[in-house]
Amino acid sequence: MRRFVPAAIFIMLLLLLGLGLAPRPSSPPSPLIGKSAPAFRLPLLDAPQQTVAPADLCGQVWVLNVWASWCGACREEHPKLMELARLTRVPIYGLDYKDGRDEAGAWLARHGNPYRASLFDADGRVGIDYGVYGVPETFVIDRRGVIRHKHVGPLTEEVVRKELLPMLAALENEPDVALASRGKGG
Repeated sequence: MRRFVPAAIFIMLLLLLGLGLAPRPSSPPSPLIGKSAPAFRLPLLDAPQQTVAPADLCGQVWVLNVWASWCGACREEHPKLMELARLTRVPIYGLDYKDGRDEAGAWLARHGNPYRASLFDADGRVGIDYGVYGVPETFVIDRRGVIRHKHVGPLTEEVVRKELLPMLAALENEPDVALASRGKGG
């Protein structure tokens, strides 16, 4: 029996170590969930004279995907974004984070462009306002401009099919309370 005690202790230590190294949830709680998306006005990646702000997108559900051409995980995620763009009517906007305009444009030309538009955040200030601490990160924003979901890390097929698509469909089908109340006021 005494021979098995060291082996049992070793196995227990391995199990504890395994639990400590187990993957954590990819979407830690964000203080922005349930709050208005931070305001900004950024130039488009491919048309710097044009700008977009969250206020321009009110009245529609939209996705904001933070990415960069230098990001290896973004390359891993990219086919899932292309799939998401094909499977939903909800527009995806890119936030090109701390990147070079030419490099980002070439990256999209080479890998495909799932974005309705990609916004150029050269200095990363908008990313900071959104609490981005690494790319890629993805936000779902409702018709009222409220952040409803944040996913940290690359999107996976499971996340797209089991989380994002059902959430986007539900948000698209939510009644627009603001519009409904305006119509009743006469």
